[in-house]
Amino acid sequence: MTVLRLARSELKRMTAGLLPKLTILALVMVPLLYGAVYLYANWDPYGKLNQIDAALVVEDSGATSTDGTRLEAGKKVAESLTDGHVFNWQTVSGSEQADQGVSTGKYAFALKIPKDFSANLVSPGSFDAANQAMLNVTTNDANNYLLSTIVDKLTTAVHTTVATEVGEETANQLLTGFGTIHSQMLKASDGAGKLADGVATVHDGTVTLHQGTGELKDGAADLYNGQLKLRDGANSLSTGASQLSAGLTQLQDKTATLPADSQRLADGAAQVAAGNAALNTQVQGLAGQLAASDQAAAQAQRSRIVASNSRLVSAGAITPAQADAILADFDANPAPSAAAGPAASLKTAAAQIQQLADGSAAVSAGAAKLAAAGPALSGAVAQAASGADRLDGGAAALAAGQQSALDGAGKLSQGAGKLDEGAAQLEGGAATASDGARTLAGELASGAGKVPNPDDAQKDSLARVMADPVAVSNVSQAKAGSYGAGLAPFFLTLALWIGVFMLIQAMRPVTQRALASNAPAWKIAVGGWLPFLAVAAVQASLLTLVVDVGLGLNPAHPLLMWVLMLAAAMAFSAIIQGVVALLGSPGKLVVLILLVLQLVSSGGTFPWQTTPEPLHVVHQLLPMGYVVSGMRHLIYGADLTSIPPTMLGLLGYTLLGTAMSTMAVRKHKYWTLKTLKPEIAV
Repeated sequence: MTVLRLARSELKRMTAGLLPKLTILALVMVPLLYGAVYLYANWDPYGKLNQIDAALVVEDSGATSTDGTRLEAGKKVAESLTDGHVFNWQTVSGSEQADQGVSTGKYAFALKIPKDFSANLVSPGSFDAANQAMLNVTTNDANNYLLSTIVDKLTTAVHTTVATEVGEETANQLLTGFGTIHSQMLKASDGAGKLADGVATVHDGTVTLHQGTGELKDGAADLYNGQLKLRDGANSLSTGASQLSAGLTQLQDKTATLPADSQRLADGAAQVAAGNAALNTQVQGLAGQLAASDQAAAQAQRSRIVASNSRLVSAGAITPAQADAILADFDANPAPSAAAGPAASLKTAAAQIQQLADGSAAVSAGAAKLAAAGPALSGAVAQAASGADRLDGGAAALAAGQQSALDGAGKLSQGAGKLDEGAAQLEGGAATASDGARTLAGELASGAGKVPNPDDAQKDSLARVMADPVAVSNVSQAKAGSYGAGLAPFFLTLALWIGVFMLIQAMRPVTQRALASNAPAWKIAVGGWLPFLAVAAVQASLLTLVVDVGLGLNPAHPLLMWVLMLAAAMAFSAIIQGVVALLGSPGKLVVLILLVLQLVSSGGTFPWQTTPEPLHVVHQLLPMGYVVSGMRHLIYGADLTSIPPTMLGLLGYTLLGTAMSTMAVRKHKYWTLKTLKPEIAV
């Protein structure tokens, strides 16, 4: 008996009547019922979210930013959500009404934009009252658990969009502030330069001031020294004034009789002057007479000399020239007469008497004036004595005042010294301030160069980057076109296993007729497996066709996907047929357990690495995980280097199933009482 004859015999038995044919047809349709229908129901659930009613509560009252811009973020978010039609948004007037609707299931969830939403968005413009803007979401897992996850993604997207938009505006204002700071720093630098010039001028003034205070200090010292001398002089003046007052008092006492004495003196001087005048008149007359007598005598003698000279010239005793010389000598030195001595004495006495007369007259006049001035002189002496008394008092007061002035001059000198020291410190401080102002101007200019001053285009670009600094460049090497396409590898593989598992409920893994034959065990095993393979291949082909054409899966490698589906059907049918053939009815439970283990370890939904560690071993041992991975590569167009090892692995699982089936044939060649009457039959 050949392998094909064994397989054909089993297939003929399964298709002998209408009911068996319907059974085979139903078994062929099982993968479609599980895989295709499930994928159809969940092919694009995100595209139908607009059929879900969601409450939208907008309580935002808007706000005005620091630059005067009006922000109505709540209304803007609501309009964006409504226009997006992601959900069937229902505008609700109040939070309580929305929460009640979520509680009763009228709304799947509620999104509430509070009153201070816009105000909190613009609050970062004030350092004193920055608050986060809140979006309040009310969900109810009793409505749907996965819906909460979807809503979280939606609110995250809304949060990101609003935060980016507001952050861009805030960043733009910040960058504008930088530009303002830059320009103000430049102005401050210019101002600091002017300040430096002013401080330099101040420094020059402090130098002049220091020089002036130095001179003031020297002048104050000189003033003190002069005041000291003035005090000493005032003391001396006071002493002298006291002495003068005493002397004038004595003088006043001594000159009390001066008017009367001077009058008597004037009278006596007048009498003396009159006597001297009379005497002078007499003496002058007598002197005149004597002079006339002498002149006549001299003329007579000259006449005699002239006569004598004539006689002598005539006699020849002398020459005329000698005669003229004798006459000239006589004229120059006349000979004294007998009365020449008394006359000369009288003449001299007359001159003296004349002087005496003149002097006595002058004395008389002076005495008269003195007598006339005596009373005035006496009054003046009295006044001088009185003035001397006052001078004495004033000099004493002056001496006392000069001591106070001296003390003041001393304090002035000390103050001038301190002022000079302060001026010196001020000069040094002004020099330091001048250097500091220059440094400040330079640093401000340098700092202004380091402060950004972006133009409008740069601000827009930088604001976008600052508001959303991280951009994700998502390069998808292989991408599922829809939610259904994302689940297809798992559910197609799972549907194949369930389809073969359902075959074992109606088809016999090994027929009794085959066991009774003399055919080799491996032929019987393969002959029992081939009917499973044939139906499983039809299941795989029909499922592939419906999913590709009916649902629009559009795999990147449709032919290779079909081949992998056939290889999976081959491996699954061999393992299931082999396990049930070897273990009998308990083997069906083992197949179910293998199904459960592969459900949780194949990585059909979440990555298999996220499962507990023991399930990692299950993933490595059982075939469904490899099929799921291979289907993803073929459907999404990923790298195909893993496909050949997957195909070889499925071939290995097929050989393993065949080996178990062969072992079952050898085991069941020998009938026992349990064979005729099993303990349990499923």
